[in-house]
Amino acid sequence: MAKEVVIDAGECTGCESCVELCPEVFEFNEDEEIAVVIKPEGGPECVEEAIENCPVECIFWE
Repeated sequence: MAKEVVIDAGECTGCESCVELCPEVFEFNEDEEIAVVIKPEGGPECVEEAIENCPVECIFWE
């Protein structure tokens, strides 16, 4: 089973750093004011950069 990138929605502060770093995988949900994963299988190396730069550490591989 392949890994998927996940955001803990309860921890996300909506800073949008992941969206800025990796728009191929993340987008901002205006209604909920949090980031969401649009490509769970990941993709470009920017996913790792988004994980490392998340200020609340709510992005991870599952």
